[in-house]
Parts: sequence; structure tokens; C-alpha cells
Amino acid sequence: MNGAESLVHTLLKGGVDVCFSNPGTSEMHFVAALDRIPGMKCVLGLQENVVTGMADGYFRMAEKPACTLLHCGPGLANGLANLHNARRARSGIVNIVGDQATYHRPYDAPLTADTEGWARGVSAWVRTSAHATEVGADAAVATQAARTSPGQIATMILPSDTCWDPGGVVAEPLPVPATPQADPHAIRNAARVLREQRNVLVLLGGPALREGAQKLAHRIEAATGCRLLAEGSNARVQRGRGRLPLERVPYPVDQAVAALASVEHIILVNAKAPIGFFGYPGKPSKHYPENAGVHVLTRYEQDAEVALRALVEELGAPDAAIADPGPRPEPARGAPTPEGLARTIAALMPEGCVIADESVSFGRGFYKETFAAPQHDWLHITGGAIGCGFPLATGAAMGAPGRRVIGLQADGSGMYTLQALWTQAREKLPVTTIILSNRKYAILLGEYQGVGANPGRTAMDMLDLGNPDIGWVQLANGMGVEAAQATTLEQVGDLLAQSCARPGPFLIEMVI
Repeated sequence: MNGAESLVHTLLKGGVDVCFSNPGTSEMHFVAALDRIPGMKCVLGLQENVVTGMADGYFRMAEKPACTLLHCGPGLANGLANLHNARRARSGIVNIVGDQATYHRPYDAPLTADTEGWARGVSAWVRTSAHATEVGADAAVATQAARTSPGQIATMILPSDTCWDPGGVVAEPLPVPATPQADPHAIRNAARVLREQRNVLVLLGGPALREGAQKLAHRIEAATGCRLLAEGSNARVQRGRGRLPLERVPYPVDQAVAALASVEHIILVNAKAPIGFFGYPGKPSKHYPENAGVHVLTRYEQDAEVALRALVEELGAPDAAIADPGPRPEPARGAPTPEGLARTIAALMPEGCVIADESVSFGRGFYKETFAAPQHDWLHITGGAIGCGFPLATGAAMGAPGRRVIGLQADGSGMYTLQALWTQAREKLPVTTIILSNRKYAILLGEYQGVGANPGRTAMDMLDLGNPDIGWVQLANGMGVEAAQATTLEQVGDLLAQSCARPGPFLIEMVI
């Protein structure tokens, strides 16, 4: 058995059975091992940032790590942006990165790079295997690291001779550390704040946004009069009928400061106290009042639902029904607007749908229009590195088989990773993408004005996506995905309903 074969066997024993890949020369022995050893689902991506983004989406829905296969340091570098998003989403991923043979590295061949250095910025665990005999054991540790709460990125760097040399040893899975529990003192302190203080905000993030935790948070809200909010960007929010109509901390700094102006105490549940995405001249970095008390109920790696249940018991909070959000919206009509599109999606999405959201500025008001939709999961871009939407939707469809995924995709950021459409077509995935085609970097126009500038001709040219217009229907067709253009919400609704009733991917270019 060579090192590559021991790697595949060890990954499979550890429950890693999906590989998102874009291999190169240094990884051919791993590719050969995948060919010989059954059990690993291999999914090809045509660019490494597609590969890493798919692994992120897969973990968010499957709740277990996949592995990626990347070609040397530059291949890893191509995938760093979506590994950054995955790290912020706290997704578990095992990266397999090829490298020069150990004896060849001193010659500084063209693809030789500081692969470990690049990996460390997005990884909780990094190791370069030195011998074929070590590869299996290293893979077991990598899998353990990826599965450690709340989910971590582990990167294995494999010099090619460690894959082709004999002596590989299959390693048994290592025990995954139990999810840490909240400190009892933190629970009692949170209860004290909720009983004794006014204007208390409970800020939910991560697994605290799953249905069970939401219901416990609602009991606390009903018993104490506290306020509930979700973080601005979240890996996965369970939403729709029977779940809490949670709003998020707003993105624009002025709106966020206004929304939090009355807060005197914040209790963090797998969340971080609200800060700005960016700094702006004359505006605060913290979006909550300077004199507000900040209290941690659970850190990111701790079990939010268990802590909230303990807090419910500490408070003696009785059961509380979640209010009916009212009738399901009707599809909207007329020219496309954010509110109209949100209502149309809420009206037509199937039960159990997954929303992969890279709508950027156009989608900031989608939440309040979709509370009465059927139950669904909503996935955000978590790290601000654009280009996650297409791959996130693709990986989510792999991680939640049988569920329709609707991708809400801004046109500018969509151009970063449109190759994911090809993977959707190849794998026949049930993904409907709605391109928000305003032919400009709309978010950057707002940011430009946010720093006190008015765009002139040169600035507008750098923020404009026209001249020529991007042909989304033709691009999708070229990737093997059926597509159509819509200029009204009626057309969007018709195309959305048709796509959800059939297998495979479809793209709608909604011209704004």
C-alpha cells in the first residue's frame, strides 16, 4: 500500500466520503487511489475557489466535512477566498494539497511555494507529511480537527513522494472531542442580567440559529421582555413558518447604530458583539453603545442549545408559542424590486428549500418579506469574500440531497466563480439561480459614498459592469445550464415555479 491509498482508506474510515477536487500533476497518485478504492464521491470543480466554496456549502448542510483536492501552493491560493468564508462560517473541511517531492523541493521548481504559510491564515490545523508511513496518521488527525466543534479547516500538504512511496498505513479514526458546555457561572450571570436589567439584547449566532435553540430563546424573550436578534452574517439560519421571525443586525453602519442605540446589555450566544464590516470616517467601529455591558453565554465552540435550555430552567421560563406570521405571500407583479422578489420567492419556494444568498446590497431587506414562507434554511456569505454564492449553492445541494436550492446571486460577484454552473450541470443538481442583474457593483457605489466621495467618470467606469453587458443566459448555456431572462416579477415567478418542478439546474437573469 502506498501513502495515497492509506490516505483514502483513512478518510473513508473517518466518515469523509466526498471529495471536491481540482487536481494537478502532484496529485495523480491520490487520483489513482481514488480510482481504485470505492466509496469516495468525487466532484470536479473547474477552479479552486469553486472547490473550496462547495466544501463550505456541503458542510453547512451535511454537518460533516468533505475533503478538497488542490494543486500545490498556487491551487490553494486560488481557493483561499472561499476558505476565508468557510473559516468565518466555522465549516469543517479537510484540504489535501499536493506539493513537490521532498527531494525536489530544494531545487525551487516553478510551482514551489510557501504552501504552509498560505494555509495557516485559513486553517486551524496544518501539517506537511514527511513520509508515506505518516500519511494515514496525519489524515486521521486532520479529520479529527475538521470535526472538532464548531467545525474547523484542516490542511494536509502532501509531497508527491509521500503518496507514491510504499509503506502506507491505514489509521483508525480518532475520537472527536465532545462539544464544550457553557460555564454554569455564565448561565447564572445571564439569568441575573435578564432578571435585573433593562434593554437586554440576546444576540444569536451559529448553531443558536437552529430551530431548537430558537424556541428556547423565544421562551426567554417571552418571560423576560428581552430582545432577540441574529448576527448580520450567518452560516445557516433555519427560517419559515413555525420558526422565529428573527431580524439581523443591519449592515449599514447608521442603521446598525440606530437599531442598537437603546441596548444596555448584550448577551452573546455563539456570537460576537456587533462591529462594522469596515471603518468609516467619523463613524464608530462598535455598533452598540460604549457603555453597554457585554456578557458571554456561549463561545463559538460551545453548545448553544444546551446552554439556552439551562438558562430557561434557571429563569423558570414557561413554554411560549411562536406567533403565526400570517398568510403565505402572493407572488409580486411589475418591475423587479427587492421586496417584490422576496415575496415571490416566499410564495413559490418548495418546503425544505435551501437559500444560498450572495445577493449583497439588493438582498438586505429580504428577511422581513419571507417570514411566512415554508420552512427553509438560509445560508449567508460569512466572510465578505465575494464569489461564494455559486459554489455555496452547489455544495449545499450535494449536502442536502433531494432539496431544491435557490441561489440569490449578485451579477458582479457571480463572475468570480461562475464555473460552478458547470458542476451543477454535470452533477444534475436541483439548483435554481436568480441573477440580480443590475450591471454594476451596487454595493461599492454605496461604499464610495460612505467614505464621503461622489463617483465621477473614472470611478463609475470601475464600478460599472456594462459596455459590454454580461450575457448571463449565454454563459449559463455554455456551462450546460438552461437559462432565461426576465424583466418582470411575473416572468421571474413563472420561471422559478417551472424550475422547482423539474430536476437539474436552471438560471434566471432578472434584469433590474
